[in-house]
Amino acid sequence: MEKLIAKAGARGRIFVVKYGGSFMDSPDPAVREGVARDVVALQAAGILPVVVHGGGKAITRAMEEAGVKANFVQGMRVTDEKTSAVVERVLSNEINPEIVATMKKLGGKAQGFSGTEIFRCEKLWLRDSAGEKVDVGYVGDVTGVDATQLRDTLAGGLIPVISPTARGGDGKIYNCNADVAAAQAAIALGAHRLVFLSDVPGLLRDPQDPKTLISHLAESEVIELKRAGIIDRGMIPKVDSAVAARRAGVKEVLFLDGRVSHALLRDIFADEETGGTKIVS
Repeated sequence: MEKLIAKAGARGRIFVVKYGGSFMDSPDPAVREGVARDVVALQAAGILPVVVHGGGKAITRAMEEAGVKANFVQGMRVTDEKTSAVVERVLSNEINPEIVATMKKLGGKAQGFSGTEIFRCEKLWLRDSAGEKVDVGYVGDVTGVDATQLRDTLAGGLIPVISPTARGGDGKIYNCNADVAAAQAAIALGAHRLVFLSDVPGLLRDPQDPKTLISHLAESEVIELKRAGIIDRGMIPKVDSAVAARRAGVKEVLFLDGRVSHALLRDIFADEETGGTKIVS
């Protein structure tokens, strides 16, 4: 695999991987460790991986245990001050160290970061169908990335593993969408590739039918797909951030099914595509 990666010209390039938190919920160790193993393999082959992870299901469970009901608006978790503390604890103090420990166990070298160390944000205001502002609380829109710290970490031979929280100008901790955070990291680092890994095959016209996979998504198609409800809820920030990354010069942006064995590695090669959706101009 290392020789193939070198042949593909990927050595030395920065790959940003959005690692869906759903993988951490699997009872199957092979699934839980599969993505981490692939990221470690990329590092061993000379690629510079950066990981931004999610953890939505774990946050919802922690909120339920605390007697707080999860509420979402346009794919964004409504976050009051109590919820913000739960989010930071689960993402930065529980999930993040677990991913780092898994990578180290597999022979990788990684360093965990709370997103508050890397990301800066402004309070995010949504708009309803009438154009009125919708307040979703301590939810941030990532506006800045400490690319220097990430580059220094990469130069030190470590994989940065980052939770999707951020520090606002008011000093508060904000919950941020992990897809948006990953895209902003890719843009700030001038990454060659941005991969969104999840537990679905890619963008589907019919969520119940894998055969309706949209293999190539052009920016010009997004508005109509939103109108048709094909891109909705949690797919809205994912697609919008993917398009923003392509506009900003990230050469390759893909949605891949992380359940597919070695999808992260095999898709580097044109003759071993593993499905998914590629964002094109």
